Amino acid sequence: MEFQEYFPIWDKLNTAQQNKLLGNLIAKTVRKGTVIHNGSMGCTGLLLVKTGQLRAYILSDEGREITLYRLFDRDICLFSASCILRSIQFDVTIETEKDTELWVIPSEVYQSIMAESALLANYTNELMASRFSDVMWLMEQIMWKSLDRRVAAFLLEEASIESTNRLKITHEIIANHLGSHREVITRMLRYFQNEGMVRLSRGTIEITDADRLAELSEM
Repeated sequence: MEFQEYFPIWDKLNTAQQNKLLGNLIAKTVRKGTVIHNGSMGCTGLLLVKTGQLRAYILSDEGREITLYRLFDRDICLFSASCILRSIQFDVTIETEKDTELWVIPSEVYQSIMAESALLANYTNELMASRFSDVMWLMEQIMWKSLDRRVAAFLLEEASIESTNRLKITHEIIANHLGSHREVITRMLRYFQNEGMVRLSRGTIEITDADRLAELSEM
């Protein structure tokens, strides 16, 4: 499948605009664990995921991470095109969580087409609103939801993404997703294990009672 089949409003662009996009696309294959955008990189461009998985997160002055959202097949990342989003006042880092194939749309190309196409501008605004909704949802979780509920919800989400209850993930990675400390996550997971909800081994967390985790996450 080619770019035309992945770009959501391809058929709404005219031939010149389509040719401009195709003529400036950059196709990349990126290995797991690669940072493909951060604040020091300037305007990377828009990212359209063909296959794989990306993570968008912010980094505090103390070096703590927290995940804003994740991107999967067919998702578009706007925050990597910071020069388009001039109102963004925080640096977002984009990292590959799995080996990923993607297309990079240069920001100046996208911006020039957006200036001509009201449909592309509307689509971009909708996409931006959706991402900000993700960020606001995250803020609500941090402010109003206890860490044990957030950890339970994260484990269930990860099991859904990976299609397995046996998760190969470290306590440090969970802490980075949730903006916590590894030691705090370890204590929480040991509590879950004592309660029979998970089984811990080196580098692996096995969910043994998904129903109880779901009940906890929804409390």
